Amino acid sequence: MATSEVQTVHSGADKAKLGVAIALVLGSFVAFYLLSSQGSLAQWGALIVLMVAAVVVFAISESGKQLLAFGRDSWREVKKVVWPARKEAIQMTLYVFAFVFVMSLFLWLTDKTLEWVFYDLILGWRK
Repeated sequence: MATSEVQTVHSGADKAKLGVAIALVLGSFVAFYLLSSQGSLAQWGALIVLMVAAVVVFAISESGKQLLAFGRDSWREVKKVVWPARKEAIQMTLYVFAFVFVMSLFLWLTDKTLEWVFYDLILGWRK
């Protein structure tokens, strides 16, 4: 069993990096709208460049490093999954459809039987 350290205390420099990343994201949207008169190339260029800069700044922060480590661990776990073969997946799907059909038929018959018992036999509403 692997143990991981949980740290909630971040340094001032790390908080500053996160602040810069947020400022870059906001700045990218502001630049996109302010550069509307310059043409779409300038708009999209500013948006993409500032967003990439925000991602880079976030990636070098402690939170970004933890997120990347989580992504690597998750990908490693996904690779361990044993996926069913095509034939097995089709068989299981058909079993599910058959079960749903049988259950829907059972519930319909139960509903109609109870309807007949209550409305016709007990209450006598249908004549």
